[in-house]
Amino acid sequence: MNDTLIQFDEVQFSFGPDRPVLDGCSLQIEPGERVGLVGANGSGKTTLLHLIVGLLRPESGRIEAFGSPRRRESDFHEVRRRAGLLFQDADDQLFCPTVAEDVAFGPLNLGKTQREARAIVAQTLDSLGLAGYEERITYRLSGGEKRLVALATVLAMRPDVLLLDEPTAGLDDHYTERIAEIFVDLPQAMLIISHDRQFLDSTATRLLRLSSGRVEPA
Repeated sequence: MNDTLIQFDEVQFSFGPDRPVLDGCSLQIEPGERVGLVGANGSGKTTLLHLIVGLLRPESGRIEAFGSPRRRESDFHEVRRRAGLLFQDADDQLFCPTVAEDVAFGPLNLGKTQREARAIVAQTLDSLGLAGYEERITYRLSGGEKRLVALATVLAMRPDVLLLDEPTAGLDDHYTERIAEIFVDLPQAMLIISHDRQFLDSTATRLLRLSSGRVEPA
């Protein structure tokens, strides 16, 4: 049985004839790996994440996730349940008035009861050092606090893979170190996009570079 979680084989994608992005891109993510991905601005790193969860579709090539090929919209429903995408801007992920409501949103949409969702919220926030934040007003949080709450909304879904788009962008050293410690302790496989090489050196088990539309060892 193939244990590979995410696999790209010769994936081609562009935003039109004048905007090529991926050109025969191949990639594998295995259980337990924390894969760091670097590359120039505009090289297609975020596009790659969006292709994994089906927000974009390749022009050619093969995307496989959790042992099955993914082609149609219905194929990606399972992927979105099992692969947690953390956006680069926490404000794009947080839209409820309070922290508890934001973190409970995913579990409730997965069919959890209110009681089950409250337990998940409490456990997830506690694991991130945010116990007692349940009734905090989301938009009043600091940038670092918002980033941790956004991460909590992803972890509350109990994903198998974390797709992390610049998780420390704009954060000070305190929150960058805190997030690094959290990532190292989490059991999920990860694909971490970051321009912070020091952060990736402290968290990633393997480092890749996206250049000219292809992934290569960094």
